[in-house]
Amino acid sequence: MTPARGDHEARRTEVSEAVWRVLSTRGFEALTLRAVAAEMGATTGLLTHYFPSKKALVAHALELLDRRSLERPRRLAPADGGPPPPEGLARLRAALLDVLPLDGPGRAGNRIWVGSWDVALADPELAEAHAARYARARRLLTECAADAQRLGELPAGRPAEELAAGAQAFVLGLVVQAMFAPAEFPAERQTALLDTYLAGLAAG
Repeated sequence: MTPARGDHEARRTEVSEAVWRVLSTRGFEALTLRAVAAEMGATTGLLTHYFPSKKALVAHALELLDRRSLERPRRLAPADGGPPPPEGLARLRAALLDVLPLDGPGRAGNRIWVGSWDVALADPELAEAHAARYARARRLLTECAADAQRLGELPAGRPAEELAAGAQAFVLGLVVQAMFAPAEFPAERQTALLDTYLAGLAAG
């Protein structure tokens, strides 16, 4: 008897939650069908219905990581009844701050992201999907940079796409340093370094 759609979706949600718990506590290197099954108190046979291979499991984990990142609170999102989201250079700054490991959730999310790089690079299809995720992030940063140029807050002489690519490269490099040396790069220093970088962009 085929499970009802509602039951299937509920079980898939349960599987996704177990995948996330393994990722958040042990990282990608520990992500196996056996580990997820143990987290659920289920058999690996049940999981093969959803993930016929380790690659399928990792692909799902990367999609889940991306979705969790998109769903977490953002500085660019307008609050109900609150002030409108920032514009121009302030919008670019907010988007970049959202990437940095400034608090517990930010550090946990970035730890998983950094751990995902090696896994994604080992497979061309996974690497392509990861590249598309970073390209999507650059498109947002490009919109922010173009908005800042429109307001005269950033020089108009450089393409917004180039400014966005440089800003993404800067902030991802800062993520790596902050993850490996958190005592040297607390939230206050990360923010100060970002502000210095943006001031340099604004000065042309």
